[in-house]
Amino acid sequence: MKQLNGLKAKMQQIQELEMHIEDVEVMCELSEEENDTGILKEIEANLLKVEDEVKILQIEVLLSGPYDRNNAIVALHPGAGGTESQDWAEMLYRMYTRWAERKGFNLEVLDFLPGDEAGIKSVTFSVTGDNAYGYLRSEKGVHRLVRISPFDASGRRHTSFASVDVIPEVSDDEELQIDPGELKIDTYRAGGAGGQHVNKTDSAVRITHLPTGIVTQCQNERSQHSNKLAAMKILAAKLFELKQRQKEEELLKIRGEQQDIGWGSQIRSYVFHPYSMIKDHRTDVEVGNVEKVMNGDLDTFISAYLSRAIDN
Repeated sequence: MKQLNGLKAKMQQIQELEMHIEDVEVMCELSEEENDTGILKEIEANLLKVEDEVKILQIEVLLSGPYDRNNAIVALHPGAGGTESQDWAEMLYRMYTRWAERKGFNLEVLDFLPGDEAGIKSVTFSVTGDNAYGYLRSEKGVHRLVRISPFDASGRRHTSFASVDVIPEVSDDEELQIDPGELKIDTYRAGGAGGQHVNKTDSAVRITHLPTGIVTQCQNERSQHSNKLAAMKILAAKLFELKQRQKEEELLKIRGEQQDIGWGSQIRSYVFHPYSMIKDHRTDVEVGNVEKVMNGDLDTFISAYLSRAIDN
């Protein structure tokens, strides 16, 4: 049913695009027959609208990977640098939140650890929507920020790093079996700001998969049961990813290279000072409107990355 609904939506999208193209053709014919140049601005506006729709459709056509249709689980971790890098991680979290809102996707925080003074030490969240993993897999890697630090009284320029990890959420039909006897489950009291019960009970859950050493945790939900379900969801995704890495030779397609969160490993640079520019080092795409990107407009980078992946 999920596949059927996706195909129906794609058909409707194509049919609407065809209707818009036909409308433009009719307007062009009327303008030519009546020698009416006043309608040219309206034709131009409609053509730009058609162009935008074609770009969106083009991106979706490129999402042909085996797990692109899956939901995504995203984890953000700041690099060295304390408060400065933790603040950068929170800025990235806000950027992806805005991107999900623009796409009409649902974002759910699975684990959140706030910074000591500002920012976040780590955050893990799921993004639910058609092709969520297909879009977000282009964001995996180290992201570099250059700006005048608001935490530096001398107003000096700082460089910060944060890593973005993206894995596909495992669907029920993947038939991944997890033996309960291979799990070590610990409970502890959640940290950070919380509601009436969050910090008063041992509601947070940490799960260790003993054969692989994979550890997942969740403390964002109010109940221990909900936190356990969320942690199991992350564990299932990570085990599935590990299974695919062992089964296939396509490491880069699922997780990519593990790189240090520092110099020379960044996939994208965000320069706020001395000039405004965001550059993706994999595709050489540059965008000068920093504010627009930080508010979630990532389609230019995503489209370029997907096109490059197809070409290669």
